[in-house]
Amino acid sequence: MNKRQFKDKVYNELARITKSMANPHRMEIIELLAQGEFSVEQIGDQTNLPIANASQHLQVLKNAQLVEINRQGNFIFYRLSNDNVFKAWKALRELGVERIGTIEKVVKEFRKSKFDFETVTIDELIEKLDSGKVTIVDVRPESEFKQGHIANAISIPIEELSKRLKELPKRGEIIAYCRGPFCVYADEAVALLTKAGYNASRLEEGFPDWKLKELPIDVTMN
Repeated sequence: MNKRQFKDKVYNELARITKSMANPHRMEIIELLAQGEFSVEQIGDQTNLPIANASQHLQVLKNAQLVEINRQGNFIFYRLSNDNVFKAWKALRELGVERIGTIEKVVKEFRKSKFDFETVTIDELIEKLDSGKVTIVDVRPESEFKQGHIANAISIPIEELSKRLKELPKRGEIIAYCRGPFCVYADEAVALLTKAGYNASRLEEGFPDWKLKELPIDVTMN
C-alpha cells in the first residue's frame, strides 16, 4: 500500500461516518438515542417516521458502527455505540449554530413567535444550585427520565405538567430541561409555568450535555 492508497483508505472510512449522519432524520435519531435505549417502534413514534423508514435509518447508523443493538428476550433496543457518537453530534450541532446563521435564526424566530422566556446554560444552573432555591424539572417522557437524569430533578412529563403544578414550589426558580436545544418540551413547560405565575426558565442544553460534562446524574431503572 503506497501513501496515496493509505490516505484514500483512511478518508473513505471516515467518510462513512459523515455520510451516515448526513440525513436530518438520522441526526434526530442520534439525539433521541443520546437519552437512552429505544425500540424501533418508539423511535418511529418519537420522530414521526414509519417503522420501516426508522428501521432503514437505524441500519445505516448501525453499519457505520454509530448505533448498536441490545437484545432483551424477544425485544430489540437500539442505543448509541458510546459517548463519542454524541460528542461528534454535539460538535456538529455547535458548529452549525456558529457557522450557519439560518439555524440560530430559525430557533430564535420559532421561540419568539410562540414563547417568551429566559434560558440558562449548564454553568449558570450550577451556580444557581448553590443558592438552594432552584427546582429542576425533567419534562421528557418518564421512560427517558428513568434511564438517566440530572441528580435531584423531578420527573413531570410535559403532557402531565398542567395537572401537577401544585407539586412545584411557588418560591424560588423552576428550571425545566429536556433533550437539548432543539427540543421544545422545555419551551412548552416554561410557557405553561410562567402563565401559572411561576418564576421559570429553560436549560439551554439537554440531559446528554449535562451527562457529557460528568456532572451528577441519577438512574431509576429497575
